[in-house]
Amino acid sequence: MLKNETMKIIVVIIGAFLNAVGLNMFLIPANVYASGFTGIAQLLSSILEEYTPFFISTGVLLLLLNIPVAILGWLKVGRSFTLYSFFSVAATTVFLGIVPLHSFSGDILLNTVFGGVIVAVGVGITLKYGASTGGLDIIAMILSRMKDKPVGTYFFLFNSIIILTAGLLYGWEKALYTLVALYVSTRVIDAIHTRHAKLTAMIITKKADSLKAAIHSRLVRGITMIPAKGAFTNEPRDMLIIVITRYELYDLEKIIKEEDPNAFTNIVQTTGIFGFFRKE
Repeated sequence: MLKNETMKIIVVIIGAFLNAVGLNMFLIPANVYASGFTGIAQLLSSILEEYTPFFISTGVLLLLLNIPVAILGWLKVGRSFTLYSFFSVAATTVFLGIVPLHSFSGDILLNTVFGGVIVAVGVGITLKYGASTGGLDIIAMILSRMKDKPVGTYFFLFNSIIILTAGLLYGWEKALYTLVALYVSTRVIDAIHTRHAKLTAMIITKKADSLKAAIHSRLVRGITMIPAKGAFTNEPRDMLIIVITRYELYDLEKIIKEEDPNAFTNIVQTTGIFGFFRKE
């Protein structure tokens, strides 16, 4: 357990560092905006600097924006997920203050693509280990549960606001480059983690009872048990079928490794659900 938590903390720190590098060395110098709350923090920082006598850095604004979201996430999403997500935001704020604001290239397209990729790698590995970079992830999850619509719908809506605002304030060329950065980021995150909001896990195991008890103790999800038999060995087994959100995938993988490392698990996309699926 301690080893897993230590590894999770290390990955979150690495992800935060990559976010800061992608922002301070590529996206911010090119005036291209990232997705989610990071992009909103960039926009607010630019607006304050240009239209008011005040200046607040992107990192500080990112932290301030995430405080009310973290409280909401603690109540609605889950304490562990929210705690690690806020830790990721705080680490990103620290690294944004440490990593120098420097551009390696004057080419806006190169900055857009490389910045989008580096930020996406940071976000992707953070998601893969059961946390998030905060902000929009948590809000999208809560809205998805309330309305039972895909998380991606809310990502699209929030990011559309960022693109339109960037276009209105700083020209549509910047908005188009922001769109390129968002597209690149999305594709890289999908490759590292998963793009599907809901997933179905089919677990073939000889330790169905202990595995079922462990899943029920840590995930509030229904499980269907089906008797199965090995075609080659004719040994009796059980197949557990469970539908989860993509944010629960890390916890499920950890449970399976702890309870039955020899279990065979198939994770497939779930395009739709009819019937009861816990939203709260």
